[in-house]
Amino acid sequence: MIRTLTAALLWLTTLTLAQAHEINPAIADVQVDGQTVTLDITLSLEPLIAGIDLGRFTDTNAAPEADEYDRLRALTPQALDGAFEDAWPHIREGFMIAVDGTRLVPAIERLDIVPNPNIELTRESQLRLSAALPDGDAPVQVGWSSTYGPIVVRQSGEGDDLYAGFLDDGALSSSLPRQGVAKRTSLEAFVEFLFVGFDHIIPRGLDHILFVLGLFFFSMQLRPLVVQMTAFTFAHTITLALATLGLVSVPASVVEPLIAASIVYVAVENIFVREMKPWRLPLISGFGLLHGLGFASVLADWGLSSGSFVASLVGFNVGVEIGQLAVILAAFLTVGFWFGKKPWYHTAIATPASIVIAAFGAFWVVERTLL
Repeated sequence: MIRTLTAALLWLTTLTLAQAHEINPAIADVQVDGQTVTLDITLSLEPLIAGIDLGRFTDTNAAPEADEYDRLRALTPQALDGAFEDAWPHIREGFMIAVDGTRLVPAIERLDIVPNPNIELTRESQLRLSAALPDGDAPVQVGWSSTYGPIVVRQSGEGDDLYAGFLDDGALSSSLPRQGVAKRTSLEAFVEFLFVGFDHIIPRGLDHILFVLGLFFFSMQLRPLVVQMTAFTFAHTITLALATLGLVSVPASVVEPLIAASIVYVAVENIFVREMKPWRLPLISGFGLLHGLGFASVLADWGLSSGSFVASLVGFNVGVEIGQLAVILAAFLTVGFWFGKKPWYHTAIATPASIVIAAFGAFWVVERTLL
């Protein structure tokens, strides 16, 4: 069984490397001066033109507008430009640029569309919008409709502590000042990213939660749990730092399926193995490296500034660790404390729980590679 799972992991690595392609949320670089706000947005135009609700459909093939979306992806840049121009009066209603609650109407300054030689891959275009600001010094907020999916907003300009935020569900950015940038202390950056790291585990990180639970259900003895968690934490801290510094880069289309496979592995091994084998700890460390790359993608979306880089990175990692410990504590208080020493604990609780965890992981492997 263990050899079979190891072979499956090697096969999955080869498959995902062969099929790897990066699909990112939209990114908006915002420049605010005394008279004008400018947004340089990297995005996929086709789902906006087709009218796909990206807040509802993460798989565009499942959307009612899937055929129209495929047709648009096959268009030449000139034809897609025309389609976007026709749809712009409706699309622009989803863009939000607000000053003191008053919505400003953006205008297109430039649109750059590249040819799409492979319509199976997402085409990213460059859109520049601008809007005239009213008199005064009131700050600006930007965002867009929840139907357009998530967007990363990054403030451009001078200073090390510019705003960066990952927005979804139609949320607006924090207030962006017109003149200068309010400095953020290292402590403020640490606290902000501590909450970002915790939020990435609870409630957003179901795959990471299930992996940690897989470690928990392996054994109710303290030593195996501590050893596994230490190896996992040390490993994901290394790749989190390396990837955030730009020294390591692996596409999400490779990392995410392998994270799902790691969940399957630890859960299935829980079912068939009752004691720590020599191979488990190195594998847990390897899986930690993968999860660290997954954590780094979150920080990449936020765009760490150089002025608070270390504080933000440490805060995020501490937040992740607090989230993981909260998962372990909740599992212990729910089942471990009450039933962990019962002779039937492994058969009646740990094994069924591991089967459920493995099923989730297996589904994600298929979803992230084939669907």
